[in-house]
Order: sequence, then structure tokens, then C-alpha cells
Amino acid sequence: MSGSAAGIGLPEAAGDDEAFILAARIAEALLFASAVPLTAEELARSVPAGIAIGTVLHHLAGAYEARGVQLRQVAGGWAFRTAPDLGYLLAAEAQPPRRLSRAALEVLAIIAYHQPVTRAEIEEIRGVATAKGTLDILLEAGWVRLRGRRRSPGRPVTYGTTRGFLDHFGLDRIDDLPGLDELKGSGLIEGRLTRDVGVPVPDDDPSLREDEDPLGDLFSPLDDGEGGPQQG
Repeated sequence: MSGSAAGIGLPEAAGDDEAFILAARIAEALLFASAVPLTAEELARSVPAGIAIGTVLHHLAGAYEARGVQLRQVAGGWAFRTAPDLGYLLAAEAQPPRRLSRAALEVLAIIAYHQPVTRAEIEEIRGVATAKGTLDILLEAGWVRLRGRRRSPGRPVTYGTTRGFLDHFGLDRIDDLPGLDELKGSGLIEGRLTRDVGVPVPDDDPSLREDEDPLGDLFSPLDDGEGGPQQG
């Protein structure tokens, strides 16, 4: 095996395939340079034609499995992350984690599982009014986005999660989310939810549903189409 192939842990069968080695080096460089996960489709645009990007990514993941950084699937893409057992070494350098209120954690969990969902629907599930500021915090964090407007009286805004949400919580797909009991055990949801609340199969498909319309050019983030008390 050539030095280049050995450096990224390519198998002997691919050792003499210069196009495969080049593809692996290109993918490795792009992933190291990117601040966000890259999808296989995005990476495939830069590698030599005829090379299966999925094979390249799985070889790279195997090559980095025992190293200080590992190649992982997150947020529907691929990204290098510190090996779990070494995370403590970087704790002092990392930015303090964003601390969310209990209300914000509950709202985030409801949006993740019930999207697309309006503020009124969130309040119905929680059994308590939701402050507009709570949603603003989640929007500013980049974990929640405005999807569209519900085709109902008042045309309320619908909310959904983002790829940033998946990346932050180390999820590859939205259906990797835990069940209700696990959410309660982690503190993301407390016991004041309405008794009949269930946990549907989450779906973050970005396409608007039949009961949603685009936000429109004149949309103001301060107007979500719903009024009422704002308590938590």
C-alpha cells in the first residue's frame, strides 16, 4: 500500500486505485474544513467521477475509529467529532452550553415530535400558555425554524426543527429521538403535560404540508398569528 493510502487507512484492494485515494483525501479535507456536517451528495460533487462516496466515507470512518477524532453521521450528513472518551479534555476550552429554561426544553421537545406545530397546539399539549420569548430563544439558538402558516383562522405560524438541532444533540435523523419515558427521565419533559399526550413518530420533512402555506415576503417574526396570555 502506498503512503497516501496507508495514511487514511484504505484497504489493500484500493491501495493502487489513485482515484479512490484522491477521493478519500478530498472528502477528508472538506470534512475537516467544514463547520457543519456535509451530506454525501455535497461531498460527491468534489470527488472524481465514478467513485462511490458512500464507500469512501465508510472507509474514512473506519480509519478514524480509534483516533482522537472520529467521523460520525450527524444531522443527515457527516462530520468529524472528538472521540467520546476524550471530550473531557476539551471541556475547559468549549463555550458554556446554552442553558434553556424548563419551559424552553418542553417547547423544544414538543416541536421536535409534533412538527409542524403552532404555538396554540404547543400550549394545548403542555396545558399552559407559552411565552413568545420562549420561542424566540429557540429560534435564536438555531434549533427551531419558522416553516409556514397553517391554513386555519388567524393563519398561525408553524414551527419545526433544523439541521442545527440534530447536530447539537448528536442525532443523524429526527427519528433517532428517544421515547416519552426517556425524555421525562432526561428532564426534557416534566409531569405537567396533559395526560393524553403521546409521542408520534417525528418527521422533519422540510416540504410544506397540505395544510400549510408559505410564510410570504411580508411576514414579521413578531406576529405569529396567535394572541393570548404568555406565561411560560
